Amino acid sequence: MCVIREGGEDEKRVGLIGGVFVPPPNFAAVEDFCIYRSGFPQPSNFPFIQSLNLRSIIYLCPEPYPEETKEFLRLNKVQLFQFGMEGTKEPSAIPRGAITEALKVLIDVRNHPVLIHCKRGKHRTGCLVGCLRKLQNWRLSSVLEEYKHFAGVKWRESDIRFLEEYDVSCIRYSLQSIIYRYYGSKKRRLLYGEEESVQKPRITSGKEISLVGNQPTKEKRRSDNSLTKRLMRFFRTKLFKKRCKSLI
Repeated sequence: MCVIREGGEDEKRVGLIGGVFVPPPNFAAVEDFCIYRSGFPQPSNFPFIQSLNLRSIIYLCPEPYPEETKEFLRLNKVQLFQFGMEGTKEPSAIPRGAITEALKVLIDVRNHPVLIHCKRGKHRTGCLVGCLRKLQNWRLSSVLEEYKHFAGVKWRESDIRFLEEYDVSCIRYSLQSIIYRYYGSKKRRLLYGEEESVQKPRITSGKEISLVGNQPTKEKRRSDNSLTKRLMRFFRTKLFKKRCKSLI
């Protein structure tokens, strides 16, 4: 049996000793078995990363990837998606276009399992995960609560304003988003506009986070339900199922 523990300074050159895996700093599952987040992985984390059976990594820093890490990804057939975002405290400097493109890669089921990381797994990673949560129809208060949970005392007001202002409508009905919501479990990937009740997240010391959503207005719900019905009729066609199988 393998044990997972947090890595420290004295473990940077240790990969796997006595069946102990060392995860990257600030590691956590965003969606069980398919989406993860962390700080920058070190060589000591390679055995743990390998155990996740990743298909891709989303890297949110402008600096080039270390050659040793690139070789590890090549040997394990992990695709690297890099979106060079400078660490900044100015919300206007956060590249919305890069966030949107990274979000499209993140929800594309062909890239799962996927790991998101920046330098410390707090601010840039937190902003991308927060945008995913908005796409999942979380309440804004819950999105910000999760962001602060991982950013700790170093949370940034600029990131909070960015998450408040970011509009996910540009991606909600994209092909990647439709397939992601259709093939995801109803418990973990919520269909926008569905009328079933949803849970309120409870942030615990063990970083256990459950999904939450807010109820849309009656007018918005009728509009979305009409679109959902049309989409579901399309989902039942053999052509759609054939195309989805080719994607996955």
